[in-house]
Amino acid sequence: MKKLTSLMVLMSSACVMSSALAANPAKVMVMLAPGFEEGETVEILDVLRRGGFHVDSVSIAGEQVSGAHKITIKADKVLGKDLKAYQDYDMIVLPGGWTGVDNMIADQRVHELVRHYDKSGKWVAAMCAAPNVLAKAGVIQGKTITAYPGKKTEPFYTGATYVRDTVVIDGKMVTSRGPGTALPFAFALVDVLGGDSDFIKGRFLYNEMKLWPDWQKGAYPAQAKK
Repeated sequence: MKKLTSLMVLMSSACVMSSALAANPAKVMVMLAPGFEEGETVEILDVLRRGGFHVDSVSIAGEQVSGAHKITIKADKVLGKDLKAYQDYDMIVLPGGWTGVDNMIADQRVHELVRHYDKSGKWVAAMCAAPNVLAKAGVIQGKTITAYPGKKTEPFYTGATYVRDTVVIDGKMVTSRGPGTALPFAFALVDVLGGDSDFIKGRFLYNEMKLWPDWQKGAYPAQAKK
């Protein structure tokens, strides 16, 4: 009886949260630049939309954007010279991909948007090499962040504390490390925006996946014998 009561309370809470999100969902802008990391970007878009948020993929270079591995995504919107229409989201998200990050670094509009969201006290999120963009925009001073490790990232983070955690949340800044951490990153974004990532994790069998041993450690004994 206690288990049934607890389940009913959880279901009731989830319904209340879902209703609140449906009435006033947070708006999220996910930047697309040529050479973006496809796996990260699609996971972020997918999970946030499953979370009930209004999510737009916004390209800095045309409607059709080719990723690092030649997978093309059609952007919801294309960034123009006037940035006002892109300043009213609740969160800006920068996926990784070396070339994509270089293209965002070279685009002053991205810098302006990142600074706007930071100064406005809104959410700024970046993963993989994309914290390099945050560094170039001058918004990481005094922050604790993470990113893809190595010489192409870590030396840029002067003024910040760099750690190798899977996801780091410091104030209104969320950072993560690489393609393999895209799901934890996306789940963290859902949660900080007031959503419920546990429901999505359940549908993804995410917690079961975390317990799954690597095949080299004996998960596939039949294949290992061949």
